[in-house]
Amino acid sequence: MSIALPARAKLNLDLAVLGRRTDGFHDVRTTLQAIDLHDLVTVALAPETALTMTGLPVTNPNPNSVLKALAALEKATNRQLPTRVHLHKQIPPGSGLGGASSDAATALRALAALHHVTADLPAIARTLGADVPFFLTGGTAVADQRGDHLTPIPTRPMWFAIAWPEVELSTADVYRAWDEMENTPQGGPNHLTEAAMRIEPRLKEFANALNSRQHGWQMTGSGSAFFQRCAGEQAALESAAQLKSLKCWTAIAQTVSAWA
Repeated sequence: MSIALPARAKLNLDLAVLGRRTDGFHDVRTTLQAIDLHDLVTVALAPETALTMTGLPVTNPNPNSVLKALAALEKATNRQLPTRVHLHKQIPPGSGLGGASSDAATALRALAALHHVTADLPAIARTLGADVPFFLTGGTAVADQRGDHLTPIPTRPMWFAIAWPEVELSTADVYRAWDEMENTPQGGPNHLTEAAMRIEPRLKEFANALNSRQHGWQMTGSGSAFFQRCAGEQAALESAAQLKSLKCWTAIAQTVSAWA
């Protein structure tokens, strides 16, 4: 028996950083939107746990978020859950599109179904990362506090063009850069944009190149991907096609309603 589930990406349609918390994290307010760009998580019963991967390469040396999710579920249920996992990556890593968090949340859902276990998945998800709870349900939500306090709102049909300069950013590094400049104005739809550009100057060049072709590009999450709202699928295709000379990764995507 095996189960395969799409692990959807997300866009931060806006992102305000409200301040640093006493626990070292940050209070934010952001509108999270699930989109149809996705990784694919496939799980199957096995004598022992193993992970294989295809698609976009992942260079982060830390344990994969899917294996972290499996370990967290084993701890919560006090059971060994040996599983063969295959992860096909289509969401660029370190891009602010939520790939690792979505992989973890999707793995929790798939593993619970595969092994017929009952657990408090939202509580487990909160231990894995601020964005992980959102990916248990998807759709559209306003996220407050650390980003894990979710208020679902209706999903509006929208199309986007997405561009990634093949630069991976660490969320922790971007927030540290924001801390160093917290007394400066934090305008624009994403308060982390200037902080991301401070630690990776190539992002500013990339953003300038995007907006020189067509205005309206903004960064998602802590970077480094940018997106543009488009009037429809054809407009998104045309917007992405304008970027061929930049030799960056591009995609188009549309909004996805809640799946759970």
